Amino acid sequence: MANLHLYKYNEPLEKEELVFLQQKFKKENTMFYKVVRILMVFCFACPFLISWFRAWNDEPDPFSYKYYFGGVLFLMVFSGSIAYSAYYFTLRKLRKDIQSGTKTIERVNVTRKQYMPQNNTYYLYLSSSVKLSIEVSIDDYRQVGEGDELSIEYATYSKFYLGYF
Repeated sequence: MANLHLYKYNEPLEKEELVFLQQKFKKENTMFYKVVRILMVFCFACPFLISWFRAWNDEPDPFSYKYYFGGVLFLMVFSGSIAYSAYYFTLRKLRKDIQSGTKTIERVNVTRKQYMPQNNTYYLYLSSSVKLSIEVSIDDYRQVGEGDELSIEYATYSKFYLGYF
């Protein structure tokens, strides 16, 4: 087995890469806020529906403020923590990549080559902990052998794959 040395360094994002990350952020941010709005409606509508079920079952005081706002508070805390986690682990990192304007370039070794006849694609498996495999063109698949070195590029914080050379 070849001696494996990982080598990483940062470089400024190219203009096209920065624009791509900005567009990706805008699209995902829009989707995030759409989901948050849906969750907010759910947080208020669900306890109201439960109150109607309580009234249908002839329970005393089915439209109690205590039950309604308790349910709303519980659902808001629950869905808010999920939304915050989603933001923290995805959009925040993408925003940090855009603000820093850097990408990471990592030199990796090819550990395995594989052709997928189901969809006629070619893959190289890598020694990177960030990107385990990449899809390549047929020409690159034929030129690169196991143990050869490649350089892959990805966004520094979100680890979003940008390309190879």
